[in-house]
Amino acid sequence: MKRLLLYIRIIGLVSLLALAYSPAAHPQNPEGTSANPVPDPFEPFNQVMLEFNVKLDHYVLSPVATRYASVVPSGARQGIRHFFHNIGVAPRIGNKLLQFKPLGAGKEFSRFLVNSTLGGLGLFDIAESFFGISRSDADFGQTLAHHGFSSGAYLVLPFFGPTTVRDAIGFGVDGAMQPMNYLLPTFPEVMGARAGSVGGSALNKRSMELGLFESVDRYSLDLYGAVQDGYLQRRERMLR
Repeated sequence: MKRLLLYIRIIGLVSLLALAYSPAAHPQNPEGTSANPVPDPFEPFNQVMLEFNVKLDHYVLSPVATRYASVVPSGARQGIRHFFHNIGVAPRIGNKLLQFKPLGAGKEFSRFLVNSTLGGLGLFDIAESFFGISRSDADFGQTLAHHGFSSGAYLVLPFFGPTTVRDAIGFGVDGAMQPMNYLLPTFPEVMGARAGSVGGSALNKRSMELGLFESVDRYSLDLYGAVQDGYLQRRERMLR
């Protein structure tokens, strides 16, 4: 109960922070996207974090992912990708409901039941292959956008990469929605499980994108703008 109250307080805090990025301060256009470009007041910090993340990928993540890909077949890595998506169902259901999309929440729950049973704990996407229930994504940053909150400033976080203030807040709230926060007995165990899940998913995903930087000079002067534009455009498509 104490842990539940703690997460409720955290959610309340980040919700108050999100009010600083309300529709009144950032008008929306008819398509639902911000009428103004995403501000970048944290650029000096973001530049440092981007350089840190690129070096982390170059010296740690990419070599480990390459070795991992050499010993784990592509089909198995695809199954692991399905598994991580399957166990992340709780925030998607919660956010579908917060967006007033009960049908979407029902589809997510149906996918989880089918893939957790017939799909071998989610290693196989039987729900889409045999039942036509396609996968989707929903997060709290998306929920805030659905209710009219703008993106806020562009932000680059260590380890997690490009985001915005709104989506960073959403990431924290999505983490609070994970059932493991309340099922595991102690906070260190919760953090260990979260780190293992996020790290394992990131490694597996990177192993399936080994050519991610092949067409880009990592240390070019344009890398910052390219990463920023790529993230914001991809995020805008998701929100639409």
